[in-house]
Amino acid sequence: MALVPSGTPFARAAGEKTAGRLPGRVREWRPPWPLDLHGTVSPHQRGPHDPAFRVEGGAVWRASHTPDGAGTLRLRWVGDVVEATAWGPGAEWLLDGVPELLGVDDSPDGLIARHDVVHEQARRREGLRIGKSRRVFEALVPAVMEQKVLAQEAWRGWGYLLRRFGEPAPGAPHMRVPPPPEVWVRIPSWEWHRSGLEAVRARTIIGAARVAQRLEEDAGEARLRSLPGIGVWTAAEIRQRAVGDPDAVSVGDYNLPGLVGWALAGRKVDDAGMLELLEPYAGHRYRVTRLLESSGRRPPRRGPRLPVRDYRSF
Repeated sequence: MALVPSGTPFARAAGEKTAGRLPGRVREWRPPWPLDLHGTVSPHQRGPHDPAFRVEGGAVWRASHTPDGAGTLRLRWVGDVVEATAWGPGAEWLLDGVPELLGVDDSPDGLIARHDVVHEQARRREGLRIGKSRRVFEALVPAVMEQKVLAQEAWRGWGYLLRRFGEPAPGAPHMRVPPPPEVWVRIPSWEWHRSGLEAVRARTIIGAARVAQRLEEDAGEARLRSLPGIGVWTAAEIRQRAVGDPDAVSVGDYNLPGLVGWALAGRKVDDAGMLELLEPYAGHRYRVTRLLESSGRRPPRRGPRLPVRDYRSF
């Protein structure tokens, strides 16, 4: 069982029976601080139609391929506790990781707001935590897919490949479990093409799949960036989700520098300018960018939006 602070019960409950589903294992966890459940786990969702992530009736569902096998996790509030229900061979592993997924190891108290907008957003979103999934390769694959393309392009490919090669999620067969590394290695070239991914990103994912176990053991930035095709942006995106790094800044992002510059200085800046503005928040720079994303302060759009490309027609 994951380590939980004193006074934070994480209790095992009886198996649950849900209409149309096999019984799942249930545990309850009472956060010792205000918790924005959906806001904390939302970075793990890859678009509104992610086959591995659903929000239904106030509950958050997430499918994952754990070290023990496929598993599905459902999180929902029941009174003042988070009720976690899990199905499949990976159920116990997922239940043990609920506190970490919801940010039990995060320490936002060290954030000192140097700007009014940061102070206001920290007050409004006091329940936002930086959690960790503990699944490095599962965070790596969609991050690579999102390299230098519009999010909609990457989400389309993620959805196609999960529906094609992912197994039905235990307890939620309408969802799909992301395939394990050995499956990604065997995906044929024409399926990558049908997904909309060009050969460069496909090779990066396949190369990472071949050393996936080592990545799970060491997800440091240096280790990640030693892989061909993994740069500073991709490493940050992985670390944000897999290890809950509150300081991992997505340098090289198309929109982020403009958002940070506009919110903190009233002007658009480049990556260097963004890092300069975020320097006073060292240790919490990713946390600050998440707070700014929900502030509504964005530079005005000028010119047409970028078109969604489709590599399948190339």
